[in-house]
Amino acid sequence: MLVSHYISQVVSSVKSSSTFSTGQLLMINTKTNKLTFYRNGNLVKTFTVATGKSSTPTPTGKFVISNKVKNRPWYKGNIPGGDPRNPLGKRWLGLSVGAAYGIHGNNKESSIGQSVSSGCVRMHNSEIQWLFEQVNVGTTVIIADSSNSNGEIAQSYGISIA
Repeated sequence: MLVSHYISQVVSSVKSSSTFSTGQLLMINTKTNKLTFYRNGNLVKTFTVATGKSSTPTPTGKFVISNKVKNRPWYKGNIPGGDPRNPLGKRWLGLSVGAAYGIHGNNKESSIGQSVSSGCVRMHNSEIQWLFEQVNVGTTVIIADSSNSNGEIAQSYGISIA
């Protein structure tokens, strides 16, 4: 029941968003566990994140932020949103790769910087709260596992950054 309700929220969130961002870009490199936020091709801020472990890797490719949810419940563990035990923290930026993948807070701050998640991108709670306020639904997200620079990775998708 909760999962179908959440999927319904995702669909309505995507449908109701008529303004898609053209000037924002999130780049995530799973090799370095870094997430970088760009606005109009210019670097705004870089964060250390946790990404997927080898058995459950973070998906790579070009996606978009499909929804934004405050205090998203953790359906798998039946833990309500806002609960300190919730491994998703207090903010969720859903990725268009599927309802199960997102950029979110966490309940294990010591995991940041490691490859330990089930495929999501974890951030420090204070940092995801800041990013949540900056990023729009429709923002492009590029996830790579690469030794190349962000500029080279973005260029491979036809995007230029400073």
